[in-house]
Amino acid sequence: MVLIGRMVSMPALLKDALRQNKTLIGTLVTTSSPEVAEVLALAGFDWLFIDLEHGSLSIQDAQSVIQVVAGRCFTVVRVPDASAENVKRVLDTGCDGIIAPHVNSADEARTIVALAKYPPDGERSVGLGRAQGYGLNFADYIASANAQTVVLVQIEHKNAVANVDQILQVQGIDALFIGPYDLSGSMGILGQVSDARVVAAIDKVRSACARTNRSFGIFCATAEQASAAITAGARIVAVGTDLMHMANSARVALEAIRAR
Repeated sequence: MVLIGRMVSMPALLKDALRQNKTLIGTLVTTSSPEVAEVLALAGFDWLFIDLEHGSLSIQDAQSVIQVVAGRCFTVVRVPDASAENVKRVLDTGCDGIIAPHVNSADEARTIVALAKYPPDGERSVGLGRAQGYGLNFADYIASANAQTVVLVQIEHKNAVANVDQILQVQGIDALFIGPYDLSGSMGILGQVSDARVVAAIDKVRSACARTNRSFGIFCATAEQASAAITAGARIVAVGTDLMHMANSARVALEAIRAR
């Protein structure tokens, strides 16, 4: 018997988990292997961050990952960009939500929300795919999608930090998700995510989310960073990537063997 790995009881919907202020620990999926994704779900991650902005994954790859972990953990797909084509095709895979990269203004945030919601709340067009049960669950999906689809916008530029209060006023955004590396790059200090200027920018976003009772998330390279972020109030955290976890585990094993 294959056991589901999640150790903490979670609601059936990601939207409800965010509303209930659950701490959600995830990791980035950068490979197309369904087995790798399944192992991550069995290991107990609450959500998988499927990345279509960077790397070589296709929408079909994303759907394969979503299918293999269905019912075991939540899936959120980072769309390549804010085009209508990419947003609607990604949502038709049946993921729990999307992450929109490089959202720097309230207008850009409104565009993402509109593309993710069916009329009258937005302008998402109607199609048939896995999300709609390939047509078998069409009516139920259309009726519930706007209320259940999660929209995260990524804050990863100093301009986004400056506009964070206006971005948070946009209806339909469920959480802000910080990309600390690109944020540091926008400040001219790429990779220096512990620099006081980057830390201050992250604190500004965190405080703005707290004032508006909105969930705050962040990418962390290490477990130590993730633990600190959760202590500081982050509720949707992505730690490392699938290949980072594999490489680190292999390195630890090799070093232990060679040190004997």
